[in-house]
Amino acid sequence: MLVAFSVAPSGDGRSGDSVHDAVAAAVKVVRESGLSHRTTSMFTEIEGPDWDSVMDVVKRATEAVMPFGSRVSLVLKADIRPGYTGELDAKIERLEKAIDASADGDASADGDAAAG
Repeated sequence: MLVAFSVAPSGDGRSGDSVHDAVAAAVKVVRESGLSHRTTSMFTEIEGPDWDSVMDVVKRATEAVMPFGSRVSLVLKADIRPGYTGELDAKIERLEKAIDASADGDASADGDAAAG
């Protein structure tokens, strides 16, 4: 199971306009979870074997943000595909192969394209 989530405080928190301290608290929970994960500029992705393990981390990460504001916003997207593991990286690898194949197909379809 893959979950991409973003959690941020709002309200009368102590962070002003920046939420980096709150996000750091959430990401620390994810890193300590032992689950495969990746953090980007806007989301953290985690992969786990089941609902309970993944949602427990999301819940604890959300709770870690709560002291930084009077309310917390959570955005969550899940890819639920039983029996699959390693998809955090495998999905990206398949995407890159498709892009490469598409680029190769474009080059061969264009007689003026340079080989590369």
